[in-house]
Amino acid sequence: MSTPRDKQAALYYHQRAPAGKVGICPTKPLQTQEDLALAYSPGVAEPCRAITEDRRKVFDYTAKGNLVAVISNGTAVLGLGNIGPEASKPVMEGKAVLFKKLAGIDAFDIELDATDPAAVIQIVKALAPTFGGINLEDIKAPECFQIEEALKAQLSIPIMHDDQHGTAIISAAALLNALEVAQKDIAHIQLVVNGAGAGAIACTRLYLALGVKKENIVMCDSRGVIRKDRTDINAYKAAFATDRPLYTLTEALKGADVFLGLSVADLVTPAHLKSMAEDPIVFALANPDPEIPYDVAMAVRGDLMMATGRSDYPNQVNNFLGFPYIFRGALDVRATDINEAMKLAAVKAIAALAKESVPATIEAAYGHVHLTFGKDYLLPKPMDLRLLTTVSTAVAKAAMESGVAQVPIEDWDAYHVALQQRVS
Repeated sequence: MSTPRDKQAALYYHQRAPAGKVGICPTKPLQTQEDLALAYSPGVAEPCRAITEDRRKVFDYTAKGNLVAVISNGTAVLGLGNIGPEASKPVMEGKAVLFKKLAGIDAFDIELDATDPAAVIQIVKALAPTFGGINLEDIKAPECFQIEEALKAQLSIPIMHDDQHGTAIISAAALLNALEVAQKDIAHIQLVVNGAGAGAIACTRLYLALGVKKENIVMCDSRGVIRKDRTDINAYKAAFATDRPLYTLTEALKGADVFLGLSVADLVTPAHLKSMAEDPIVFALANPDPEIPYDVAMAVRGDLMMATGRSDYPNQVNNFLGFPYIFRGALDVRATDINEAMKLAAVKAIAALAKESVPATIEAAYGHVHLTFGKDYLLPKPMDLRLLTTVSTAVAKAAMESGVAQVPIEDWDAYHVALQQRVS
């Protein structure tokens, strides 16, 4: 929990002049009359004419190709819920900062005073000519599914609702590595998911793509196990309904290999953990406080592997291990979509990076703690600069191989150098 000192520090960080976390800087000289004539009238007319003749030239003469919109209506912000567009702005500014700092991507945060899915779709579609990609953020389920699906169908730029797919990608990488450490076959594990919102459903879908069997999944919401005989569930939940004789989280966790929590704090007890299978894997991702405190969980069983969304414990599942680099790779090949192949490529790239030797510079950033692949190091650390080249490259290659890249990369060594220059 935050202390009063932490709260004051956070408020001061955001309030000190200039307020907020983002700004705009020119990228061309503006020091002489000639500069001004080129930047605006009359010089600006020339790229306008060129783009009129060939709309694709917008990528050559404007910032569109390196510009992402971070869009939210504030209906599902962090663990704060429906706090509205104004209160969501600090989060969206934060996403914009991470795009720039970690991947060299310019980003505008856009907060919409609109909750009707049709209105959000219409607004975002109208804004799309400005941007090379769209990061949807903190939009509640099930509306977020409808909004993303419609925009992906109607637009030809990369679109991703990061609450869904970012969490899914990072947790899936952790799952692959945890199963390797535990020596368990993904096709045989029993998975319990607690929470049935956007993130939980996207995670479960991606786990299926990796090899988890649908019949081995039990999903719970606030009313218990999602069963086929329930009449109070939407179509997205119904896709994971079971007819097994299970009704409560307590019943579902008996003998389970993996627990994925995207719900609320303190729902899981030590007794729940004791009832799980050998070498259990627990991803307690409720933020800021997990479904069971890390220290409590680790004291219950010595064979437990655990991840949370917190930076003060091992195995932090945090979306910024993925979204900056996923969009970087997608933008760099001018992809028309962020498809399943690209998401899976990101999963495997992140998982593989955790198995590589960790440079001393990264260990120094984390207090000179020795980092080596295992139960306490399932994911790369956020400060690992290799994420930029590793994940961006994997995503770009997957876009090319799956046919959604419009500008393929030919020289990968030169590409890696260009990536590093973007953030140097």
